[in-house]
Amino acid sequence: MSESLKQRIGDLDRKLTILKEERDKLNSEAQKWAEKRNTIHGQIKSLRVEVAALKEKRDAMNEKVQELKSLREKTKEKVRGTHAQILKLKENMKSLMGREHPRNMRNIQREIEDLEWKIQTTPLTVKEEKPLIDQVRHLESQLLIQKQIKKSKEKLMELRTEKKALETEAKTYHEKLSALAQQSQKIHEEMLKTLNKARSLKVEADSAHQKYVEIKKQAPNLHEKCVELLGQIKTFRQEIREEEEKEQAKRQRKLRKELKERALEKLKRGEKLTWEEFKILAEKGMI
Repeated sequence: MSESLKQRIGDLDRKLTILKEERDKLNSEAQKWAEKRNTIHGQIKSLRVEVAALKEKRDAMNEKVQELKSLREKTKEKVRGTHAQILKLKENMKSLMGREHPRNMRNIQREIEDLEWKIQTTPLTVKEEKPLIDQVRHLESQLLIQKQIKKSKEKLMELRTEKKALETEAKTYHEKLSALAQQSQKIHEEMLKTLNKARSLKVEADSAHQKYVEIKKQAPNLHEKCVELLGQIKTFRQEIREEEEKEQAKRQRKLRKELKERALEKLKRGEKLTWEEFKILAEKGMI
């Protein structure tokens, strides 16, 4: 029976070794998938940090774009206001120029001075003086129109210069916001590209985790079988020990019997007993 049990234990040990190897292989494979999953999660985390930085940069640019748009629109509004002033001034100048005297301001001024000198230095009757005074008034009216036209021209030039400067300013704002908008779009595209990469990695990480879970589910079953086999081996070894102990006890009883019989024979013959022979006879109460 002992040899049969030992053979069964040997068979179970071989099965146990195979199961342990398979279990350890599964655990090792599961660990590899877990490490791959964790590595990918680390990459995803880095990509998310990168996306957050890109989003912050993009949003800052978009905010600047909106600010430049607001400044451009305000400048365009000023351009429209200046243009309206120019149109109104040109209309007013057109009306004045319709009443303008063909002579220039210097000649008109000289003629006024001559008439005033004549009125002041020449003895004239009221009747003679009146036409001269009326002529001075008419010339002064013409001179006023000339001055108004000159002032309007100066104002028109000033408004045109101002309009040109505002148009240049609005164009500068537009160019700046267009450049920023292009940069923002590039950053947005880069951000989307990074997000897509993170999503792809997420799918890969989920797949690795699923494989890890599937393999980890198999390992406990093998471990339970290993435990079961170990239990059987332990039981068989206990049976072998018990059998060996019985055999040992049987051999001990046989040896003690033989020792007792030999001691009795020696005692009968009057021969000297050994300590073991004396002890066994004493235990049996034969001495």
